[in-house]
Amino acid sequence: MQLESSLDNLIFLVLLIVTIVYWASIVLTNFKILTKIGFYGTVLTNGLIFCLLGFRWINYGYFPLSNLYESLLFLAWGITFTTIILEFKTRTPIIGSISNPISLFITGFAGLSLPESMQAPSPLVPALKSNWLMMHVTVMMLSYASLIVGSLLGIFFLILVNGKKEEIVLQGNSYGTNFQNKALLDTAFYKEDVTEDYTNLVIEEVNKSEPIRDNRLSLLESIDNLSYRTISFGFPLLTIGIIAGAVWANEAWGSYWSWDPKETWALITWLVFASYLHARITKSWQGKKPAIIASFGFIVVWICYLGVNFLGKGLHTYGQML
Repeated sequence: MQLESSLDNLIFLVLLIVTIVYWASIVLTNFKILTKIGFYGTVLTNGLIFCLLGFRWINYGYFPLSNLYESLLFLAWGITFTTIILEFKTRTPIIGSISNPISLFITGFAGLSLPESMQAPSPLVPALKSNWLMMHVTVMMLSYASLIVGSLLGIFFLILVNGKKEEIVLQGNSYGTNFQNKALLDTAFYKEDVTEDYTNLVIEEVNKSEPIRDNRLSLLESIDNLSYRTISFGFPLLTIGIIAGAVWANEAWGSYWSWDPKETWALITWLVFASYLHARITKSWQGKKPAIIASFGFIVVWICYLGVNFLGKGLHTYGQML
């Protein structure tokens, strides 16, 4: 337990430092070394969480996703892993600066707020040991991580365009053909003539008959595209996770679907992000409208994952505190 506690505290400390470094890199744009420090700090955090979960798996002999503490750590691992992948492709501190605070909150809540009884190892009873359950929980947590990061990018997009009366025309498409590895985000973020006030990246008086077209728009298009791609990755995982959960539920409880609060909110989450993808693919929505749906999805994911465990009464009771 002493090693677990030390790793837990170290993860929180590293995430705190990494978050501060990322925020500093946004203010001090000339110091690109800060972005590298933040990136490798996120990699270190991801490795530390992996070690902590691996230690519990080896030491206690069960897959470490049986209680709320372990699932929170796995969610933080998923978010940091998603951050690493996206930042490796874009080389911009934007992603880490908005996703790492969430990981910091999750690890802090898991290690500092949950009672010891909920952090203690709690292997599943034999009746619930199933490969379908392992698949269900793992895939669902990975889908939550992807959907949370994608939704955060949508929220960030709304912050950038907040209060702008002029119409912002994105010339990329829903499939993101304008996303070219790190070029757009890197150029838009570090170009010298871009103001340090990133909330003003899109403030510019323009002729309404002509769409805005400069590096500021490249930033918006790239954020919009990254949000779409990340959610597009998380949605199939959510679908697979729900199906695996239904199969496991039939094995454990004799019914594929029982309208348990967790199941109901998982369906609501699926419908929200299905509507997001439907609007983007069939209606060619871009920019503000899908970002609003993604922002709503961010709230729904947290209700499904955390809120139901605290307030709901049903078959999914491993995380209840009330």
